[in-house]
Order: sequence, then C-alpha cells, then structure tokens
Amino acid sequence: MAKKILIVGGGYAGFYTAWKLEKLLRAGEAEVTVVDPLPYMAYLPFLPEVASGSIEPRHAVVARRRHLSRTHNIAGKVTGISHATKTATVQPAEGPAFDFAYDHIVLTTGSVSRTFPIPGVADRAIGMKTIEEAVAVRDRLVGNFERAATLPKGSPERERLLTVTVVGGGFAGIESIAELRSFASSLLRRYPEITFDETTFHLVEAMGRIMPEVSEKTADWVVKDQTRRGVHIHLDTQLSSAVDGKIELSTGERFESDLIVWTAGVMPRPFLRDTDLPIGPRGHVIGSTKLRVTTEDGVELEGAWTAGDTSQVPDISPTPGPGGFCVPNAQHAVRQGKLLAKNIAADLRGEGARDYNHKNAGAVAGLGINTGVFQSGGFAMTGYFAWLAHRFYHGLAIPSWERKWRVFGGWVGHFFLGRDIVNLPELERPRAIFEEFAARPKA
Repeated sequence: MAKKILIVGGGYAGFYTAWKLEKLLRAGEAEVTVVDPLPYMAYLPFLPEVASGSIEPRHAVVARRRHLSRTHNIAGKVTGISHATKTATVQPAEGPAFDFAYDHIVLTTGSVSRTFPIPGVADRAIGMKTIEEAVAVRDRLVGNFERAATLPKGSPERERLLTVTVVGGGFAGIESIAELRSFASSLLRRYPEITFDETTFHLVEAMGRIMPEVSEKTADWVVKDQTRRGVHIHLDTQLSSAVDGKIELSTGERFESDLIVWTAGVMPRPFLRDTDLPIGPRGHVIGSTKLRVTTEDGVELEGAWTAGDTSQVPDISPTPGPGGFCVPNAQHAVRQGKLLAKNIAADLRGEGARDYNHKNAGAVAGLGINTGVFQSGGFAMTGYFAWLAHRFYHGLAIPSWERKWRVFGGWVGHFFLGRDIVNLPELERPRAIFEEFAARPKA
C-alpha cells in the first residue's frame, strides 16, 4: 500500500517539500497530504513591499491547489501529534476533529511573532509575518494620511496619525521601516496638505546595532542612509509601553504613534510542546543534519522529519548561525524543503539520506525604491545596484513562473504608473454599507 506522508504546515518548507515530492514519487509510492489553515504559501520577503504598495498582495502568495495537483490539501490545523502511535489530530476549518494515521510526518509549521509582556503591545501593535498584516499596515498608513489631511496642523491627533514606530532592527524591521518611509514620502505628492517634516518614523532596537546578518560597516551605512531619509533609529533602546499608542522608551523618550509594527523576533508554534516529539529549549523541534526529528541523545525517530523555522537543525556550513544552528530565514526553509523531499523519497526506497549543508548565498535587503544593500562574505554593495539585486533575487526566488511573471509585471507597471495608493478602509466590514440601508421587516 502507498505510504501516507503528512505535512504539517504549508509555508516555505512545507510547500517546497510537497512540490518536490510530486516530482520524485513514483505512481502509487506514497500519498502526500498538507494540513494548513490557509490555502496559500506566502513569500515573506515580499511583505515589506506589499506594505509599501510596491507589490500587489495576491502576487506575493502561491496557491497550493494550483501548483500541487497530486497533493491532498486539508484546510485546518493539526492540534495534536502522537508519534508513538503515528497519529495526528486534525481540526478542519469546518466539521469535527479527526485522527489522521500517517507513516511519515513532516513538521514545517513555520513561526509566529515572538512578543514580550510589554503593556499595550498585544492591544495596539501589528506584526509583519502574514500577508494580511502587510495589507493592513499599508491601508492604515494611507488611511492615516487621509484623516490627518483634514486636521489642523500641529494638533496632537494629526501628529499621532503621522507617526510610525517599528520595533526590531533585524532584516524584517529595517526593510519595513525603510519601505514605509519611502511610501510615505511618495504619498506626500498626493497630499499637499501634509509636509515631509510632519511625518515621523521611529525604529526601536534593543541591541547596539542593526541587521546582524551583514557587516558592521554595512549596517552603519544603513543607519546613516535611513537617518538622512528621516528615520529616527534608537539603538540600545527598549520599548517600555505602548498603551493607547503612547510610546515610552527605556531612554525616557515619549511620543504617540498610531501605527506600531512589531518585528522583534519569531518563535515556533507553542502547540508543539504538547506533543511527544523532542523539543529544544526554545520550542523548536530537534532535527538532525539529515532533517530527521532527533532526540536530545541523537537518536533519530523513524518516520519523523522537520525543516524551516520550526526546526532546530545543526548548521554544518563554514559559517554556522548562532548557537551552531540554521537561522530561521527563507533561504534555509527553501533549501531544506527540497532536500527533505529527496531524503523522504530515498527513505521510502531504502536508500541513504543526505546531510543538509548549504553555501550561504549572501544577504540582500530592499530599503525603499532604488535603495538596497547586498552582502556576501566580505563583499558588500549598497544603493541602486543592491536594490536591483534584491528585486531580481527575490523575483526569481518566488515559486512558479506564473508568480514570477505577476511580480515582475507589477514592478514594470509601477515603474510607469507609480505605486497604487488606494486603500480599502471597509475591507474588514464589507457588509457595513449594505446593512445600513437594507430594508427590514416591520415589527
């Protein structure tokens, strides 16, 4: 009988594992099932550009049912795993939960935003981990411009609406603040009531430097470049409170901000701690270099695999990540997903699995239109050509030619027409206008 392969999570690593398995598996060799509450894989490096209107939201996601034609898709969540009996509890989007028996399980649940119990963050901040969050940030920024344009200059409410705060100075935080600053500057042409000096952008970073993935020299260039563009970068500074949008920093500085974006770290999904799988000290599934789930003593579990942000995989490259493990980024998730599919196919056929050993392709970031940074080893590039490298790298990296054409086509259109500044303020309440005027039976 065909073996049953259950992939928990359809993000980067999960999608690429299923995509590659479809090409490797012979007819009747195995049945692949992906469980995920969302019907798509989001290409996360594009989220800052989605938030700044440079990429259409639907172009930054890949529909699994379109590209995984031989994979079963279940819209829902895996809420429990008993690897001792090789069963998983699946809660579908509709209907009662059920047990799914598997021969191989692939844990690629990705990560979620890691926050701290700072007053106001849970109530006022928004992350930059999903396509929905990026769209909401874009609509909020444009909507705030629209509202602020009608308020008197110098009023506290106007200042609050035109103040943006991003917490976290890693790649996600720097790209987010830079893209939003660039977008806000372009919006000023459409809002003559607002001046550049009225728009305020703050980046809050607890460490003494930003972007640890690049050299200190490159990071310093980014700080100077963004400061010149009007971004206030607070290093060695922590967010103390954000209650009601009133920002308090550890340095004592205070200001009000309507848009607060949290990018200060990620963590694996907490439900994994309640399974019988070996979990590391920070909540990751422990994996081996062959991407097998492994106990703390190094014993590999039969039929259990892991990759991507949810995993703790040893980094055996010449330049290992912090703690000797692969860092949670797209570059690792994609490569691990591809190798994971090969290793599963090899295991089904009684062949040996291969170690995950990668060659770092470098780090690249977009910092708004026409500005970026690129770092590979000791070589660094900044400015326009680094921005082109960023766009070409990620434009080619998004899965499927269908999506590549959509992304590149959008960029070409924006080159001639500019970024679309339309926001849809009632998107979360689409029935509001209908309800207001709908006729109702008389009492």
